[in-house]
This record gives sequence, C-alpha cells and structure tokens, in this order.
Amino acid sequence: MLAYTAKRLLTLIPTLLAASILVFLFVHLIPGDPAAILLGDTATPEEVAQLSAEMGFDRPLHVQYFIWLGNVLQGDLGTSIFFRQPVLSVIGSGAETSILLASMTMIWIILIGLPIGILSATRQGTWIDQITSSGAMLAASIPTFWLGLYLIMIFSVTLGWFPSSGFPSLSDHGGITNLRYLLLPSLTLAAPNAALIVRLVRASMLDVSREDHVRTARAKGLHPTRVAIKHIFRNALIAVAAAFGFTFAALISEAVVTETVFSLPGIGRLVVQSILRRDYPVIQGVILVIVVLYMVVNLAVDLAYARLDPRVSLK
Repeated sequence: MLAYTAKRLLTLIPTLLAASILVFLFVHLIPGDPAAILLGDTATPEEVAQLSAEMGFDRPLHVQYFIWLGNVLQGDLGTSIFFRQPVLSVIGSGAETSILLASMTMIWIILIGLPIGILSATRQGTWIDQITSSGAMLAASIPTFWLGLYLIMIFSVTLGWFPSSGFPSLSDHGGITNLRYLLLPSLTLAAPNAALIVRLVRASMLDVSREDHVRTARAKGLHPTRVAIKHIFRNALIAVAAAFGFTFAALISEAVVTETVFSLPGIGRLVVQSILRRDYPVIQGVILVIVVLYMVVNLAVDLAYARLDPRVSLK
C-alpha cells in the first residue's frame, strides 16, 4: 500500500501543474480590472495604470503565471489585493467556519442517511420504504436557500432557539458553545445530501442483497439482522464510502448559498466576494487549495477501498 500511495502522490504533480495553469487562465479571463475596482470610479487612467504596474498586472500573462507558480512552490500563494494580507491568512480565516460546517453536516448526514437508507432497503416495497423514498426525493429537491430561510424564520425569529447569522470563532468568548451558530446551516446543507445518501445506501444494499453469498447466508438460517448488517451493508459500504469522501470535499467548496443565507465567514462566501472584487490571488489560492483537497480525498477513498474490501488490490 505504501508503494501505491507513493505512486499516486507522484501522479498528482502533473495533475496539479495542469490545474494551476487552468486556474490561472480562467481567473484572469474574468472581466474587470482589479486596480480600477480598488481605486473606484473617480480614478484617472494614469492612476489605474500606475497601480496595475505596482501589482504586476502590466506584465505578459505567462510571466505573471511563472512568478505566481514559483511563489506557490515556496508555499506563498500571494497577497490579497483587497485585504492586503497573505492569501494563506485570508483562507485560514474562513477555513475554520467551512471545516466545522462541513464536519457538522457530515455528522447529520451519517445520523440521518445511514439508518434511514438501511431501513428502506430492509423494508423494500413496504409502506416504510415508500415513505422514506418519497421523503428523500422531497428533501433532495428543496432549494437550500428556501430551507435555510424557513429554518431561520421558525427556530430563530419565532422560537428564538438558535442564532440566525454569523459565527464567532471557537477561540472567542463562548468557546465550543459557539457551535450553536452552525446548527441551522448544517441542517440546511445536510437535508439534500442526506437524501442522496439514503437513496445510495438503499440502492447499494439492494444490489448486494441479490448476490450469491447473501443467498447462501440466508439459506444457512442466519438472523435477518445479521445478514443485513454483516453481509449486505458491509459490502454496500464500499460505494457509500466514496460518496462520503466527495460529499465532505463538496461541502467545503460548494456551501456558497448556505454561507450567504446565514452570513457565515466561510470559504464559499470568500470566493464570491473575491470574484466581485477581482481579487485574483485569493481566487487562485482558494481554487488551488480545493483542487488539492479533492485529490487528497480521492486518494483517501481509494485507500479506504482496500480496507473495506480485501479483494481490492492496490498496485
């Protein structure tokens, strides 16, 4: 497994290089001049040109790329045009919120998706299966902004149980109790994702239940619960594990709507604000970090396959 891991890490190098080129080019194709946005509408063309030269935007695009790539290889993602801070510091300020939000959402997805998916699969064709399947389809189709607004209206405005917006750091006053700010956002994100996990668990377990080893286990007279958990769910977990890995990565990078509705200082909201401000270094840095995250998750999922299924050989 160590040899396979080392080989996969080496293959990440050309992939990251190609990703860095695409990220850099796409970001610089965004219409608008960062210098003009920073100086405002009252700035003269000479002032805009002077600031562009100071920031290095007057150089050829390939020169800008190689300068940026050289700095990235040294662990420097650049300096934010808007915040006037290192990009790593800017990303770090939003990473706590996004990671905690994604972690809490994954907990809800596991607590909701797995049991209901197992129940639906073991009760195939019954009224329980019909209710859980219909509920999963309904939850998957509800827009997150609509659900978030209704959760705020009910649990924040009407009942006053939870905060409606913002998230103070865990290092601020309140400590771990500040996690209550993320309860409603995490439920908002968990609803559609848990619904997808319910459908995936159900479909995977039904596929496994038709295999020969399951029929053999039933013929031996094993208890249905043992057959469902040990022989069916354990083998179905291979496909579910991949979904969990990529869901976690997606929750960090795609929670833009939820972070906007609840005014959370996360990575998704940071990207949107940086695009509006034409803050190229921050956009490039965030996207590159997300690309690395997906690659690491992909590697972790492949390694998890070998753990969950001894038949999988990693060479």
